[in-house]
Amino acid sequence: MAEEEKEGEAKGFRLLGILDVQNTPCAKDAILHGAGGSLAAGLLHFLATSRVKRSFDVGFAGFLLTTLGSWFYCRMDSARLRAQQRMVQDGIKNKVVYEGTALDPSNKSRAETPSGPS
Repeated sequence: MAEEEKEGEAKGFRLLGILDVQNTPCAKDAILHGAGGSLAAGLLHFLATSRVKRSFDVGFAGFLLTTLGSWFYCRMDSARLRAQQRMVQDGIKNKVVYEGTALDPSNKSRAETPSGPS
């Protein structure tokens, strides 16, 4: 019985059998934003024109555009955040490695500035 629970957790939720929504970064938020965009676009088009089939098409296009836009924005933001985290981690690592040596940037800045009256 415990094995069945582990298998269910590992499988996750797949959208159309190809996209694992639980384990893919930004997928869940993008699909939820797409659903909202679809509803808004289709409903507004229906209220403006009263054409059902065309409103469905507009809603589907709204879903695609909103989902893709949200997913790309989220992925770009995640990549930017990872790059910033990597830069900070490298800076901390360099600070620890060079602390107290002649290569320490904080010692160079103190050595270059005059300390006290001459």
